[in-house]
Amino acid sequence: MSIDNRLKAVLDGLAKAHQEGTTAGGSAVLAEAITAYPFDEREGELLSGGIPRGHKALTTATSKLVKAGWITKGRGGWKITQEGLAASAAFPDGASLAAALASGAPVPPLPAEAKARKPRAAANAAQQPKRPADAPKVAAASASAPPVVTEAAPEAAPAPAEVPAQEAAPSFPQPDAVALAGNFAAVLGASDWQPEVEQVQMRLDPSDQLWKLEVDLPAGSYAYKAAINRSWDENYGAYGQRDGANHEIHHAGGPVRFHYDHRTKDVSVH
Repeated sequence: MSIDNRLKAVLDGLAKAHQEGTTAGGSAVLAEAITAYPFDEREGELLSGGIPRGHKALTTATSKLVKAGWITKGRGGWKITQEGLAASAAFPDGASLAAALASGAPVPPLPAEAKARKPRAAANAAQQPKRPADAPKVAAASASAPPVVTEAAPEAAPAPAEVPAQEAAPSFPQPDAVALAGNFAAVLGASDWQPEVEQVQMRLDPSDQLWKLEVDLPAGSYAYKAAINRSWDENYGAYGQRDGANHEIHHAGGPVRFHYDHRTKDVSVH
């Protein structure tokens, strides 16, 4: 079943985040799972509140992972446990994962090499050069040999300068343009649902790799999608689904800020 495969994708996504030393947001993990295993026609039907039937079913199903002790959910994001890491490695597909959850059978332990593997962030920290603990003692005891002390200092100095270079991450590949095409463009002096008009083009913020648009809208209900490169050829609707249902907001009036994340293909409202 697709929902079992999506549940497996959720667990694997959290395992990947753990190995990279990061924390994943629940909405991002769900969006990736749904992208990997798209909804069928029935699952894509919108329930009250505009939530697809399949999205609600998957969200509910993740409670099984929590009950099994494989993941935890908190304000800081979703995290995988050691038991969950073992489950991710032990069960290769959604069917075997679902069977294990249903039976409550013990999860085979992780191989020794997997237990020893450190998250990327921790590994980087372990590799950073450190000044020897006895360095001050050497300097004090070597007063009679100043050339040795003088040579040691330049060797240690470059080490801190190398750390930022190791931590710097490349920018995420981005499209040339992102537009929020919807039924509010007329308020901005353009035609509704036209992804090429300038009034609905978003701007990329390089600091957080988010596309942003702030507009002032009167009170009302609005629908829109994220259209890529000023065309409908590639577009994303609710929950980051390609060619998915419209995003919808009920706005009280005034400024509203939209953020589009090309990593999740989803839009958030602030």
